[in-house]
Amino acid sequence: MTTYWRRLREVVAERGPLCVGVDPHPSLLKSWGLEASAAGAETCARTLVEALGDRVAAFKPQSAFFEAYGSAGVAALERVLADIRGTGAVSILDVKRGDIGSTMEAYADAYLADGSPLAADAITLSPYLGFGSLAPAFERAHRYERGVYVLARTSNPEGSQVQLALTTDASVAQAIIDAATEVNHASRQRAIGLVVGGTHDNLGCDLSDFNGSILVPGIGFQGGRMEDLPGLFGDAVDQVLAVVGRGVISAGPDAGALRAKVSELLAVAAH
Repeated sequence: MTTYWRRLREVVAERGPLCVGVDPHPSLLKSWGLEASAAGAETCARTLVEALGDRVAAFKPQSAFFEAYGSAGVAALERVLADIRGTGAVSILDVKRGDIGSTMEAYADAYLADGSPLAADAITLSPYLGFGSLAPAFERAHRYERGVYVLARTSNPEGSQVQLALTTDASVAQAIIDAATEVNHASRQRAIGLVVGGTHDNLGCDLSDFNGSILVPGIGFQGGRMEDLPGLFGDAVDQVLAVVGRGVISAGPDAGALRAKVSELLAVAAH
């Protein structure tokens, strides 16, 4: 097995830098003629994967929309992750976990260890308890050649209150970026990615030295635009994996319409 960074770079080179957010929100399920239930969420998600699995580099299932239906929803999520594994795309499970000690170890095993039914190629993490508290997830990512994406400069406007707050030397977001850069430099796997929203006029942080993948949500429904990413990210744009969820799902459930929407987005990304 190759490292997450290498697998991601290979599939992006082949298919383009688009990640489809698998967000089976009740309103979207209704628009598809599906019930707001575990079965409805599963049908929506697996339809997306079947229609787009050979077209996009990655899928990002939002765990909350499955967890909302209890054990049946979690079981559905397991099947969705299994489907993604069969497409050649990478799976990024959006769980935004963050804790300390043995609890963080348990989260890391649940989502990153080989053999776990919820294992994904990568997951999202929250560093609010301190970047170092995420070490168990970093260790599992390196051991099992998976990836993680640490929240740094998120797409929601409320994030600025914390993320642009100043520490002694820089903003909180910059401290997270710099810490992730150091871990990647030390490990050489480049398994530590960042979540940086595409909704900002100015990022307010410096990504020029960052050496991992950059997951960019907020494209489409939240107001971010694919065509604005080169100006926003500069030289780091080659590391960007743009996430579009509702903007793709709303084109469904017809497979042809879903594929046409993805082709439209990829055409913009190519310019």
